[in-house]
Amino acid sequence: MQPIKINAMKQPLVGKLIRSLRHELELTQQQLSVELGTVTSTVNRWENGHSQPSPMALKLIEAKLAELGERGDELRAQCLEN
Repeated sequence: MQPIKINAMKQPLVGKLIRSLRHELELTQQQLSVELGTVTSTVNRWENGHSQPSPMALKLIEAKLAELGERGDELRAQCLEN
């Protein structure tokens, strides 16, 4: 089964997934923001459900999840379950 795409998810699930991804990668919000080409406060707003990532940011987040392979799929599934 194909994993659900982030752009098909709504807040607060997107924020929860981004936080889980960041923790899995052992990154701070600042470090993740640099990797995604944004600022720390933006990552904070995503994680807290106050805003939705742009289409470009979603593509970069999808790529990070894909790099994790099966673990990335597990993170998506966990966010959908809770």
